[in-house]
Amino acid sequence: MAIIESVTLDVADTAAARSFYASAFGLDSQIRLRASEAPSTGFRGFTLALTVSRPADVDSLVDAALAGGATSLKPAAKSLWGYGGVVQAPDGTAWKVATSAKKDSGPATGKIDEMVLLLGVEDMAASKRFYVDQGLSVAKSFGRMYCEFDSGSSAFKLALYRRRALANDLGLSPDGTGSHRLAIGGDAGTFTDPDGFAWEAVAQEAGPREPVR
Repeated sequence: MAIIESVTLDVADTAAARSFYASAFGLDSQIRLRASEAPSTGFRGFTLALTVSRPADVDSLVDAALAGGATSLKPAAKSLWGYGGVVQAPDGTAWKVATSAKKDSGPATGKIDEMVLLLGVEDMAASKRFYVDQGLSVAKSFGRMYCEFDSGSSAFKLALYRRRALANDLGLSPDGTGSHRLAIGGDAGTFTDPDGFAWEAVAQEAGPREPVR
């Protein structure tokens, strides 16, 4: 079964981005950074989502991101599905922080339960078929709106969402041009998917995965 081994963000200033992600989300080796000046405007077509256990954790992470220079796209609030907010990091990456809980059962835990790479796609059926052909296994699928793949031992879960719906969920216009500023490393080989997301071949690491945080 093919899985994600790494996620690399192309950023203008790697040192500044590294400092932001460490202070805002406590992320270090989980996200790789690479210097790039590739042209990119508007919506980049994806988001990285952090799933936590309670609203206090959402507030803590969102507040830390804003203090570190992020921009609020959607203030943390209750929704039909739980509680969450969206910020845009100084490098331009959109991050969603959310929990299925609507009420706190205690103070913030300081723990990230799950990391999800959510790609916006134009044709769900075609993209899902493409990824299945690359060796990924579907875990959940809801018609032409959403598809989630089995993450196996990966630190990241991969999911697909309709591009316009994803942009709306993030509080962004769906319009965008240029580079996604994203490279996905995996054991499925080197390829580019139907929506222009690039995958790079990465040798699978031996041994158990460390927890995210």
